[in-house]
Amino acid sequence: MSTEPIPRAENAAANPFPGPGGAPRGVASWVDIDGPVHYLDFGGPRRGPVIVCVHGLAGSAVNWSALAPLLTSRCRVLAVDLAGHGLTRSGGRGTDVQSNRRLLHRFIDLVTAAPVILMGNSMGGMISLLEASAAADSVSGLILVDPALPFVPARPDLLVAAVFATGGLPGLGPALLRGVHRLPPEAVVAGILSLCCHNPSQVPADVVAQHVAVARRRSGFTEAGRDLGVATRSVIATAGFGGHAYRQGIAALSCPVLLLHGERDRLVPASAARATARAHPSWSVTVLPGVGHVPQLEAPPECAEAILSWLDSAGLPAARAATRPTSAVSLVRLLRRATRESR
Repeated sequence: MSTEPIPRAENAAANPFPGPGGAPRGVASWVDIDGPVHYLDFGGPRRGPVIVCVHGLAGSAVNWSALAPLLTSRCRVLAVDLAGHGLTRSGGRGTDVQSNRRLLHRFIDLVTAAPVILMGNSMGGMISLLEASAAADSVSGLILVDPALPFVPARPDLLVAAVFATGGLPGLGPALLRGVHRLPPEAVVAGILSLCCHNPSQVPADVVAQHVAVARRRSGFTEAGRDLGVATRSVIATAGFGGHAYRQGIAALSCPVLLLHGERDRLVPASAARATARAHPSWSVTVLPGVGHVPQLEAPPECAEAILSWLDSAGLPAARAATRPTSAVSLVRLLRRATRESR
């Protein structure tokens, strides 16, 4: 159990990045899950369906800052920093996929009072799929944004292949990643956006500034390179040709699923999304032209339109189940939470 103190919650004034209509792009909060875990609360209607956003490898909660404000007229939106990412330091916790799946499960249990819709990008999509498979009563639906899917035969992008090959090496990878973190925060963010976006200039300037602010704070985390190396190797192992359990878990899903994918994704080819869609005809699928690996940053209005339309159609059962408190499960969760807080 970590003894690191939990930072005090920050208010809206401490988050000077206004979203549409002047609303803040997330209010920072913390919860104790074997140590401090940082998350952003984007607000939304008290009785709206709850969406928990899960970022990808080397990402953070601010990856959702462009999209979340476009959903809060209908939904309560939260975004968590996984262990070893964003402002959530590992602190002795694992940063591999399964460890962060367990952290996400506890986050859902502690912070929300109902089953939730999970919205995951890249590694976050993988972790969301694993959570839906392992704890179906906690997840009413999935919004997968360019998720890390099981590998399919495809011609790799050479730069992306080189990045993953070196980042996943036990000795060389962490050293290279530590070197990246010594670069100016602006250069770190620019490099990541260049890799992940088809057109980085589409990312709102204030959202880029949020990413730079997080990178600046992470530059002082000496364990960041090691943690990211562990996470990278875990993603490769889970999605690789030996990842039978991951494939079986996806095949067994019964909740509504929306798959959003950028046509110009260099990390997870659109061919992988199309192959997965063919194998799961009940899923709703939207492929966004001229968009890369992070559509929520590069094309937030298009993503929001697809998500809100899905919530009114195939995703309606998920939205109803994620609206709190409307079920016996929700009441049980509220009682469990009250019992923990009274101890």
